[in-house]
Amino acid sequence: MDVDIGPALDEVATPGVSQAALARLDERVERAHERIVTGRNAADHGYAALDLPNMVDVEDLQAAVDRLPAAEEVILVGIGGSALGAATIADALGSRDRLHVLDNVDPHGVRASLASASLEDAVVHVVSRSGTTTETLANFGVVRAAMTEAGVDWRERTLITTGPDGPLRELAEREDLPILSVPDHVPGRYAVLSPVGLPSAAVLGHDVEALLDGGRAAASTLSGSLFSCPAYAFGAISYALAVRGATVTAMMPYADGLETFAEWFAQLWAESLGKDGVGQIPARALGVTDQHSQLQLYRAGPRAIQVNLVAVAGGPDRDVPADALPGVGETTLRTIMDAERRATEASLAAAGRPCVRLELPRLDAHAIGELFVTMEAACMLTGALLTVDPFDQPAVEWGKRVATDILTGEDRSEPFDTPPTLRITGPE
Repeated sequence: MDVDIGPALDEVATPGVSQAALARLDERVERAHERIVTGRNAADHGYAALDLPNMVDVEDLQAAVDRLPAAEEVILVGIGGSALGAATIADALGSRDRLHVLDNVDPHGVRASLASASLEDAVVHVVSRSGTTTETLANFGVVRAAMTEAGVDWRERTLITTGPDGPLRELAEREDLPILSVPDHVPGRYAVLSPVGLPSAAVLGHDVEALLDGGRAAASTLSGSLFSCPAYAFGAISYALAVRGATVTAMMPYADGLETFAEWFAQLWAESLGKDGVGQIPARALGVTDQHSQLQLYRAGPRAIQVNLVAVAGGPDRDVPADALPGVGETTLRTIMDAERRATEASLAAAGRPCVRLELPRLDAHAIGELFVTMEAACMLTGALLTVDPFDQPAVEWGKRVATDILTGEDRSEPFDTPPTLRITGPE
């Protein structure tokens, strides 16, 4: 995997970064890298994520999966980091239609997901570190009820990934369900290459070892300079652009299979870096589709947007008949997509807007594993440069506690005032 930061230099874009500024920043990158290395070696909280590909017991994971009946579909019950990684893998590797993700408590969405799943043939993977996540427990209860109503024994079809204690582990032990443990010292959004994100991939027939090999490959490229490390190049340029006014970072993959990756990236970047008044707001786009919508803003709106284009070099293609495009002649869909991406990059450069290009050789399990770890390491570096902890999420935890207080009607663990109301009522 390569990262090209040239289109974000100040000779091209405003805001942009000079090569001299990058050279000065590289001294801080080296110090941050030393902290990352120390954290990895000590398996410190968060930094341990970079070694997950070496820590996963694939045989243990497969043994848990093998206790389930053979299945073509997975109902994944989790939220945030407990679901987005597995969904990204399935999307990228072509099995998203067989993964039904219950990551919200909208009754319409839950009903639609269950209606599209074959309850008699699916298996259920429930993921919650604490085992107390309100949305996950509620949706799992709905799934159990739906299976029971359909005459399906949910106990025979459920795998749980959770922490060392809590209601989910107690349920799994009581019902003799297969259990996997979430990795210690790794926040959920960094835990995709673990029993958090890999069981669904295994059930759906994807190459778990190749995913882990890709993660190992990315971790092996980490060095003390942004000029020799793709992850640090992305993290350093993102930091440098952020402090120069690029408060938005738009992830725009040119591959339908990476659309969910943009969602995964949005959580990683927002939850890890949005603290103490700093960070970047992640936006999600899809090439070529959003050239016809969001590109207008990126090219001509506020100069506050870093655009990240993801290119995939190889993969399946489809011929376009010679008479379909007057003046073009015979071509292929991949050729058109690449031309559209290059046009987007040229359009941004012509308008002086910063752009970064991430290049994958293909879209397979190895490349996806490499992409995950590259972005995780980039996020760790950016957090270090912004001097924020990229591994906690205090605002999220505050919201969880308040929601629980509202649901239970108990005394508020987090005192809060109800905001004022100014309701404008429309016609009935």
